[in-house]
Amino acid sequence: MAKRLVPLLNRVLVEKIVPPSKTNSGILFPEKSTKLNSGRVIAVGPGIRDKEGKIIPVTVKEGDTVLLPEYGGTEVRLGDKEYHLFRDDDILGTLHE
Repeated sequence: MAKRLVPLLNRVLVEKIVPPSKTNSGILFPEKSTKLNSGRVIAVGPGIRDKEGKIIPVTVKEGDTVLLPEYGGTEVRLGDKEYHLFRDDDILGTLHE
């Protein structure tokens, strides 16, 4: 369903990652320890044009795990899933394992 939405300009479509609230053995994590505002990039726009008309590409690619700001973005519902649209400038960084 999310593949139907193609972001324009320097927009990035992100699905937020919800961390598990308990371990496999049933131990509950405190709410503060599981809060890392991250998401997975679903789709990216082509980029934004500079003053000369050249396209500046988006810095992230589909499949990247990114660190998101606490506030911002535009909530988008597609079917039963919830996504967020962010500008490329708003994404704080990429997360690597």
